[in-house]
Amino acid sequence: MEKEAEKLLTNINLPADLRRLPVKELPRVCEELRQTIIEQLADNPGHFASSLGVVELTVALHYVFNTPYDRLVWDVGHQASGHKILTGRKERFSTYRHLHGLRPFPSPEESEYDTFACGHASNSISAALGMAVAAHKNGEEDRHVVAIIGDGSMSGGLAFEGLNNVSVTPNNLLIILNDNNMSIDYSVGGMKDYLHRLHRSSLYNRVRFKLSRWMLRMGILNENRRKRILHFNNSLKSLLMNQSNIFEGMNIRYFGPSDGHNVIELVATLQSIRDMTGPRLLHIRTVKGKGFRPAEEDAVEWHAPGKFNPVTGEQIKPSGESLPMKYQDVFGETLLELAQQNERIMGVTPAMPTGCSMNILMKKMPERAFDVGIAEGHAVTFSGGMAKEGLIPFCNIYSSFAQRAYDHIIHDVALTRLHVVLCLDRAGLVGEDGPTHHGAFDLAALRPIPHLTIASPLNEHELRRMMYTAQQPQEGPFVIRYPRGRGVLQDWRCPLEAIPVGKGRCLHEGEQVAVLSIGPIGNTVESVVQELETKGLHIAHYDMRFLKPIDEELLEHVGRHFQRIITVEDGVIRGGLGSAVLEYMADHRMHPTVTRLGLPDEFVEHGSPAELYHIVGLDAEGIRRAILSPTEH
Repeated sequence: MEKEAEKLLTNINLPADLRRLPVKELPRVCEELRQTIIEQLADNPGHFASSLGVVELTVALHYVFNTPYDRLVWDVGHQASGHKILTGRKERFSTYRHLHGLRPFPSPEESEYDTFACGHASNSISAALGMAVAAHKNGEEDRHVVAIIGDGSMSGGLAFEGLNNVSVTPNNLLIILNDNNMSIDYSVGGMKDYLHRLHRSSLYNRVRFKLSRWMLRMGILNENRRKRILHFNNSLKSLLMNQSNIFEGMNIRYFGPSDGHNVIELVATLQSIRDMTGPRLLHIRTVKGKGFRPAEEDAVEWHAPGKFNPVTGEQIKPSGESLPMKYQDVFGETLLELAQQNERIMGVTPAMPTGCSMNILMKKMPERAFDVGIAEGHAVTFSGGMAKEGLIPFCNIYSSFAQRAYDHIIHDVALTRLHVVLCLDRAGLVGEDGPTHHGAFDLAALRPIPHLTIASPLNEHELRRMMYTAQQPQEGPFVIRYPRGRGVLQDWRCPLEAIPVGKGRCLHEGEQVAVLSIGPIGNTVESVVQELETKGLHIAHYDMRFLKPIDEELLEHVGRHFQRIITVEDGVIRGGLGSAVLEYMADHRMHPTVTRLGLPDEFVEHGSPAELYHIVGLDAEGIRRAILSPTEH
């Protein structure tokens, strides 16, 4: 039996191969695909539980739809491992998330089966609607478009904007709502509760679905009648059940909930609704981590678990000497400490309490912390509302995801100088998650905004001091950005004390070259400066601490005393620290030679952080080369 199952997947290189199988073989394909994902990701870490939860859905979609001509639009892309394996990338799957290997999320640059960029939540419905309209415009009436979105992504504002447009735009879009009561942490909010209530009417939906199929076969139901019946049906259901279906209320036909792990039933359902006209939504129920007991029991821990034993489920942790604390954990512990001292401090996170360690505050003071779901813009404006009434919200958002809240930062907190502490986790290059997740743009994007304070700590002690400083009385938002991963200090605790806002510091005296850095990249700079000192080179190193307000007194000193200046930052080179230093020198008619080191004007691929920092010249070798070889930069 096992060899036969293995042979099925061995002979499937593209979805066309899958579609040649009889439907009764699909459960075996699912079993083999699930086992392949488990074995591959055990030694090659990636997003795990999400992919296991949609194995049956992935197989059913590629079996029923003529991909890649038919368009499958995945939301976020955490769940795409099975999709990659079935679409010509099986032999390369061992390179998943490796440098120059398969990308961490679906990307049209990698495969024609990846129809749209994935990585940030809630964009699938809008993108798929655009494709559906384009198919009609181009006369491709036989092209089906399917958006696959999870319940966590349904909390995002863009998903609702897409649904609203779907309801009034002529289209034949099919939306698959994967309901597993999870995003990365557990789903929160009214949408989660609403989906659970919908489950109670599953009998009603099955009966209605079978009746509509019979009416179509008998020629009783046409498009005009369908619309009138749908309106009458929605009104009658609301009256009898005292409950309105939000999707049908928007004239989107609703089917479900269906068992997302019964592949044969899924195929039959998809085949039945595939050629229907008008927008429709199929609601399926799945279990995140399905088929691997440890992941089923703790899907949060197994979202991206690292290496593990595929048989026992034992996670393989780094061994050896004690490692420094992660920056996110220093943030979480410090936030709790501050909240215990200051009753006005609140915590806000958009669906990442575990990822940013705000769960520490949630556990001790649940009334003081809010998970608002995948809704970064709302998180910022919600924080602004609290700040307006005298509270001090610490709003923690991953740097890359904060891009989605740019208008809210400007309009809802900066414009009126509201005291929101915006903590940008995962700043800089994050590694294997690649360009959709790198925190590359925050420094350059935020620097032009009035009333903002922008800071980045050198190490864990500085992070704690900046957090303490940020909650002191002041006007305007206070931004603190820090990286993913572990810090550099064995003892992360230190006294909580304020630091002067807008003031840098000299870490190393020197007279030949001045290196100005901001944030944890300064630790690499300092190691190079100390190494060069043993070789007789005396390099000055300044930790700027603040990008805004920038320390003009320090810049005045550096500009008058050094002919060569090197700026180092782990953000895009255009618009950040280096640009600020050049602007100051030009404005004050100082003409030192300024070399800027930062991320290039392109999207940096995925790979380990060490590999990526080497590629962009921000490792010790690149910084050393810049100091020693000025003519090359």
